[in-house]
Amino acid sequence: MNSVSKVPASHTGRALAAIINIALTAAAMLAGGEALSQEVAPVHPVPARGEASAEVVASGLSHPWGLAFLPGGRFLVTERPGRLRVVEADGRLGPPLAGLPQVAAGGQGGLLDVITDADFARNRRIFFCYSEPAPKGDGNSTALASATLAPDAAALQDVKVLFSQRPKVASQLHFGCRIVQAPDGHLFLTLGERYGRKEDAQRLDNHLGKVVRIAPTGGAAPGNPLAGRAGALPEIWSWGHRNPQGAAWGPDGRLWIHEHGAQGGDEINRPEAGRNYGWPVITYGENYGGGKIGEGTAKAGMEQPLHYWVPSIAPSGMAFLTSDRYGAAWKGSLFVGSLRFARLHRLELQGAQVVRDEYLLDGLGARIRDVRQGPDGWLYLLTDSPDGQLLRLRQR
Repeated sequence: MNSVSKVPASHTGRALAAIINIALTAAAMLAGGEALSQEVAPVHPVPARGEASAEVVASGLSHPWGLAFLPGGRFLVTERPGRLRVVEADGRLGPPLAGLPQVAAGGQGGLLDVITDADFARNRRIFFCYSEPAPKGDGNSTALASATLAPDAAALQDVKVLFSQRPKVASQLHFGCRIVQAPDGHLFLTLGERYGRKEDAQRLDNHLGKVVRIAPTGGAAPGNPLAGRAGALPEIWSWGHRNPQGAAWGPDGRLWIHEHGAQGGDEINRPEAGRNYGWPVITYGENYGGGKIGEGTAKAGMEQPLHYWVPSIAPSGMAFLTSDRYGAAWKGSLFVGSLRFARLHRLELQGAQVVRDEYLLDGLGARIRDVRQGPDGWLYLLTDSPDGQLLRLRQR
């Protein structure tokens, strides 16, 4: 594998021209102002300057997808085939929890993300998302549910579906399905455009290719940008997304996400209320096998990514490092897993601008599905395989 990603020549000239635009607009971006509408210059991945290793915490997980943290050093892990397990601090796997709703497992679908409520110590509430089958079996969509973890952590109780993506689609692709709880308690959920319905990402009468904002008890959160707008669904926060499989609440008090491009054009975005992020009208990617998608890479009224990858790294999982565990140089970095290259990316930021993209664990040989910072300050990873692992990141 080359240590520096190769970028097509067509992107090189475009990037040089974009540097001028960046110089004119970076100040507004760093101050947290308006999102960019002009092309952005790429920051190409390079090998990390330091070394890191992955310590195995647990093995024997079947395509683990989402990770949350429980008191006492325990973990809550989803397995895509439709199981939720408690992993003990010593790595022992508990049996699958009872009480899950029916899950449409297959392809990219199944039991996906999970988080604990900010007030979990009091209410034992969790939130999880999954691919929900249609009642008559003719399609599926992403759904978000809440539940109470039983006192013995053996089952889910009081399961309630808070949101179901509309419409149901006959597809096993592009579910999105990352959950972030904002400090006010409301929930952001990322939603894929189901691959074959990409044009719907630009329509406001459906949930395909959207980020939605949901009240913790269900329904559209108050203050959503399209509330009361004719022909628009009130849950929508932003649109024009492809397949977002990473999301995190940033230290700037904003939601950050990343999303898969097609062939090239994976993006990091900071979704703002009522903004259009372009897919499939603008993209830095192209069709699989080659060929232009949409109208180009920039268009008035459509937001630019903060960062993009060409070629694609197939990102999944996302976490800001806020602890001192890894030293001052890493604190504040954004970490993103790569499925395609089976490595971990560390992005250095100046405000909202990515100034360095370096990759770690290049010899891991396992697709990284999720990245989280634990209560102990360490970074934890899930690897996507039939014998997946829960890993703890160490420096050497």
